[in-house]
Order: sequence, then structure tokens, then C-alpha cells
Amino acid sequence: MAKHKPSAGTPATTLLQRAGVPHLLHSYAHDPSAPSFGLEAAEALGMDPARVFKTLMATLDGSLAVAIVPVSSSLDLKKFAAALGGKKAAMADPQVAQRRTGYVLGGISPLGQKQASPTVLDSTAPGFATILVSGGRRGLDIEIAPDDLVALTQAAVAPIKSG
Repeated sequence: MAKHKPSAGTPATTLLQRAGVPHLLHSYAHDPSAPSFGLEAAEALGMDPARVFKTLMATLDGSLAVAIVPVSSSLDLKKFAAALGGKKAAMADPQVAQRRTGYVLGGISPLGQKQASPTVLDSTAPGFATILVSGGRRGLDIEIAPDDLVALTQAAVAPIKSG
């Protein structure tokens, strides 16, 4: 994988460039009427939806945490809470998620967030050489090795998707 020029301009891409982590950027024309940002990305990029991951913000016992799951799945809140040793998880308020991360909904990247939060990557990710996550804006995805994503976000890896 080649490194990309510093022209992408999001905190996520800046972090990757500074860390010297190999990655690829994938851009696509975002359709604001798409019912699912993640499935839209997978379809637009011609990628298997199991390999394209969405970043979700949840509250865990009152604190914010990050879940990274395939766009073809939902987050299992009980499994997510257990993965972080918590009792109760719920989806975070969208406005709170945007303020905490510095990103807009549909463009929240697990990388380069304004304020880091405990993070869990679904256990299906290491089964792929590379996965795609949001690049920090709608219409931009980053292809990265799961191990590099884990290292940069200090994520736990656990089965957190539903089903």
C-alpha cells in the first residue's frame, strides 16, 4: 500500500501521515439521500460490506466509547459493554458524538478524533488484510491494516456485532 499525499486534509489522514502508517484513500461521490452512509460507501467503492467498517459512538456507563463494526451489521450493545468491562451501553446522542470527535455524522473516523475514547474493533476485522473506515468526511474512506488501526486507536478487539 502506498502512502497518500497530504492533500486529503482531515485529522484522520494527518494522523496517518505523521505516523507513517501505510494506507490508501478511497473517494466517492456521496449521495445525501443515501439511507446508510456505510452501505453507500461499500457499494460506491465496489467493496464487500463485511470489509467496510462504520464508526459508532456509544455511551458506556455514562462515558463515551467507540465501536467499529462492519457496515453490513449492527452493534450489539451488550457485547460492546462486556468488551469494555461495562454494564450498560446505549447509542450516543448524535450531537454529542459530533462534538466529541470533531467529525460530522456519516464521516466519523475512528482516527484523529478530537478527544480519544475507549475503542473496540469487531473481531471480524483481523480476518482481512485491510479494512476500510471513514476518512473523516462523507465520501472518503481509508483502507488500512486492522493491526495498524488497533495500534493507532489502542482498540480492544472483540465480537461486538449483532448476529
